[in-house]
Order: sequence, then C-alpha cells, then structure tokens
Amino acid sequence: MTNENRWNVEHRLEVAAAPETLWGLFRDVSSWKQWNAGIESIQLDGEFAKNTWFTMKPPGQDALRSQLVEVRENECFVDETRVDGLTITVAHRLQPLGKGRTQVTYALEATGPGAAEVGPMVAADFPDVLAALAKHAARTPRA
Repeated sequence: MTNENRWNVEHRLEVAAAPETLWGLFRDVSSWKQWNAGIESIQLDGEFAKNTWFTMKPPGQDALRSQLVEVRENECFVDETRVDGLTITVAHRLQPLGKGRTQVTYALEATGPGAAEVGPMVAADFPDVLAALAKHAARTPRA
C-alpha cells in the first residue's frame, strides 16, 4: 500500500494509577463519555470481551460500529472500525511502571483509502483523552 493508504501514530502518558484502576475505567464503556469528549453516546452489545461489537457516536457525527478484536485484562484492548474500505484499529495498552503508576498508550493504525487523511483526524484528540483519563483515574477510588 502507498503511504496515502497507511497511517499510524502512538500517544503515551504516564498516569498515577495502577493498571487495575485504569482497566476498570476501560471496562465501564458506558462511562467513557465522562472522560472522553469525543463520545456523545456509546453502547456495548454484550460483555467487554473479544468479538463484542459497540456503537459509538461522536458529537455532531453519525454513529460508528466497532468491534473489540483483542481484550487482555489489565493489559490492553484493541478495537476496529471499518468504513468504506478503510480500517481504523486502535490499541489501548497499559504498562505497569510500579508504585501505582502506569504508562497508557493509544496506538492507531489506519489502512485503506483515505488513511492518511482520516487517521490524523481520529487521533487528534488522543492527548486530550489521555489527560482526561488520567484526571478521572485520580478521582477513582482504589480497589
């Protein structure tokens, strides 16, 4: 594929929360909109597990159907969205750093027609989302 048909980026943030705390926030899909301004509404069609589908509506846009293609408790989950030959895959990874700290990584890969245009638009808010996740995690009671 040409560069126009493949695009990827990673954003990382060290968060003052254990992976288990962050995982609890990830699993609670209905509350994502509390810390992710890019979500107007979201509905998970079952358990937070591999192969489960969800519908997410960004503000002012049409709803998108996505699927959880990988789920590893306290480590990562990966979702995939396909639209008109374009595939957007986002990995949400948790790496324990010790002493109740975790490195959170959001990694996006876009492949297909328009990847180099759509990928940057989808990932544009990742730094803000990670910062909001960190603040929300700081207010979350420890297990």
